Amino acid sequence: SMRKKHDMYIDYEHFYRKHRRRGASKAFKVVLTVVLASAVGMAAFFTIKSHINFDGDKYSKQKDSAGNNGAEDKISAVKDNSAGNHAAGNDTPDPENAGINSGKNAGSDFMETVQTPAVTPVVQNPVDPIFTKERIPVKAKGIYVTSSKAGSEDRNRLIELVDTTEINAMVIDVKGDTGKISYLMNSPKAQGIDATTNQIADMEALVRELKEKEIYLIARIVAFKDPYLAEQKHELAIKNKDGSLYRDNNGECWVNPYKKEVWDYLVEVATEAAAIGFDEIQFDYIRFSTGQGIADADFGKEAGTKTKEDIITEFTKYAYEKLKPLGVFVAADVYGTIISSSMDAGLVGQNYVEMSKYLDYICPMIYPSHFGNGNYGIEYPDLEPLLIVRKVLNASKEKIAQIPEGEHRAIVRPWLQDFTATWIKHHQTYSGKEVRAQINGVYEAGYEEWLLWNAAAKYSVDGLQAK
Repeated sequence: SMRKKHDMYIDYEHFYRKHRRRGASKAFKVVLTVVLASAVGMAAFFTIKSHINFDGDKYSKQKDSAGNNGAEDKISAVKDNSAGNHAAGNDTPDPENAGINSGKNAGSDFMETVQTPAVTPVVQNPVDPIFTKERIPVKAKGIYVTSSKAGSEDRNRLIELVDTTEINAMVIDVKGDTGKISYLMNSPKAQGIDATTNQIADMEALVRELKEKEIYLIARIVAFKDPYLAEQKHELAIKNKDGSLYRDNNGECWVNPYKKEVWDYLVEVATEAAAIGFDEIQFDYIRFSTGQGIADADFGKEAGTKTKEDIITEFTKYAYEKLKPLGVFVAADVYGTIISSSMDAGLVGQNYVEMSKYLDYICPMIYPSHFGNGNYGIEYPDLEPLLIVRKVLNASKEKIAQIPEGEHRAIVRPWLQDFTATWIKHHQTYSGKEVRAQINGVYEAGYEEWLLWNAAAKYSVDGLQAK
């Protein structure tokens, strides 16, 4: 069902608690002032009470207009203002959904919003201030972290990687490829379909721990590959023409990007991730399925007037406008091949230029193994990691330049390959040397940020620069 105002609950309480102690001394002074003022006022009142027409009802209304109701309205407004894909790489979930923003404590400070009382003469109840994050960009050099690794002692190995190398960002699964949420998120929509898990036992504590290490935190949210939501709510799933559920080559259902209810669900999940302190929301599988039979699927009436590219761009804009006011950056993982192939762009619904107008970061998955023999004039791309990365990113630069100077353009932050593509004939073993070659390709093309994808979160330390 469509999101209603009261469905959208954002838990700002952890922000309030953080700053409550600081306000205690102020509160004491206010109370003391009020008591003294009351004593003087009462004396004056009894002296001249015969000349005063005291309207208790009016006083009550004034108090409400100056007090908590105003705060609740403001919180509602913030709620309403708030609003991925990994391609195959088998080791591989779809690397279209693996994206990372890196940063050292980016956006960890909160600024108070001071409320002016509506009626000055009336004493108002203390009102908790609302805190919003300031968006501080970070040049991310990141790694993908699975929810199982983040939720276990294994995370210490990955934290050590940040402590000892150039890595400064982590892309952590919040909503993974199965559609399940990796922690007990305070989301009515997710709870309503029992999508939350405790795979990461205390996500808020984890976020705090990583923030203390000055790690830039990116929440990976798999968008339209959501077999769980599709099975729970058939009306949101992609259907075959006979009305049955569409299933891809792995037998998994996808949700229909034309359904606005799906958009609101994704935005609610992203909003909750922002509320607990993630610096960036990265949508993965922000695309249509490319599985067998998808050409004959029924996407509903709207598909008759809007192309796949139209609807994915619309969702991107919608999510960006909802989430940016919350103080988080917004990113999307896209297929690397869409940069130069309009056919691929049309099939998956990802328009590189149009999406870049409504994102802070666009993260093309430019794994050398994912380009066909002969692409970009390279006989076997997997064997030429530096060359293929540089050529693809030079093509990216030309594409992004189609957005006029001065208009908003997403920063390009590519996903790089830290896995061996044994399923292709002309492949090589990827280790530190091949990882470094790709990173050098990024720099040679004039870009500064990158993310490493390994589906098991095992990375080639020897390819990274030491701190």
